[in-house]
Amino acid sequence: MSDTNGNGANANQGGAPALNALVQYLKDFSFENPNAPNSLGPQEKAPNISIQVNVNAKQLAPTDFEVSLTLDAAAGEGAGLLFKLELEYGGVFRLVNIPQEQIHPIVMIECPRLLFPFVRQIVADATRDGGFPPLYVDPIDFVALYQQKAAEAAGQPGTANA
Repeated sequence: MSDTNGNGANANQGGAPALNALVQYLKDFSFENPNAPNSLGPQEKAPNISIQVNVNAKQLAPTDFEVSLTLDAAAGEGAGLLFKLELEYGGVFRLVNIPQEQIHPIVMIECPRLLFPFVRQIVADATRDGGFPPLYVDPIDFVALYQQKAAEAAGQPGTANA
């Protein structure tokens, strides 16, 4: 039996390691269909779809972190742009009894992994509601994304450009 309070957070500070999602929310969202209704008809060829994903985190309290998953997607480009979607989805997570060296990877890998299914559903619903077939974003390897960002940071020590 575990001791929990009303928000699902582990009330036993001396117990087992725990990762709790305290709240999730849509922080920012934009869907543009600039060439409607012309863009809604049959297309001669499949559009080029580009997707960019980023993870950001901010410590709110000793055990609480806000993690945001941003996703930018576009179909087509220039005058042939079918749609553009920008989404920032966030959550507040509580990490209890986690060793210090494991906090950063958990915040940057496991927390966005928990947020991703909700982001994927919002993207699919928005593109469908915008008049297009739903865009189902492939699962994201957050471990590889974390390693890539760590390698980029390690390769650029002391630079002022960000």
